[in-house]
Amino acid sequence: MNMKFYMTPGSCSMGIHILLEELGLIFEVYVVNLLQGDQYKADYLAINPKASIPALVRQDGTALTDFQAVAWWLARHYPKSGLLPDNVEDEIKIIDVMNYIIGNIHMQGFARIFTTDKFTPNEADHKWVKQQGRDIINRGFAVVNEQLTDKGYVIDSFCIADAALFYVEFWAIKTGIELPPLCYKHYQLMLNRVSVRQVLYEEGYAADLS
Repeated sequence: MNMKFYMTPGSCSMGIHILLEELGLIFEVYVVNLLQGDQYKADYLAINPKASIPALVRQDGTALTDFQAVAWWLARHYPKSGLLPDNVEDEIKIIDVMNYIIGNIHMQGFARIFTTDKFTPNEADHKWVKQQGRDIINRGFAVVNEQLTDKGYVIDSFCIADAALFYVEFWAIKTGIELPPLCYKHYQLMLNRVSVRQVLYEEGYAADLS
């Protein structure tokens, strides 16, 4: 049985897609259309009752339904990949940075821009909520910018946190948010990875490769 990957093009699942390509794994892709509410359909809820993406159904039929859990499992299940180092201090940094990116820049910042109505029922407040989101994003990137190494990655080599950082950097570029210098360097570095280029092509963003 092949693994089954449930994703939405251009979403946070892009980060997991990159990791799957990095590992050269064989997997089946199922697109979940969030705008049409596919995440609330009974067949998907049976896989992921959280009604979120990404979800990865493993060869044994069990599902992982959280970005960090999927990323950590892939790295630990395929240790020769180097997606997580043996060095405990580096692993702690990776988890710390990845959780901050997802919990702050994504869930607090970009969520206010992409799903503004969930933060306020008053349409008159939408502009303020979106600006609040941008402020959170800018502060978040400033924090992460200080965490990046001279080699451009979260640690000295590509790891699971870099895949998470890339998808929020991708969103920043798409929404006209300026990245701080080291984050922009990281974004450009990631664009040169074969896995990233493959994912952008497969998810319909080939134009972003030029």
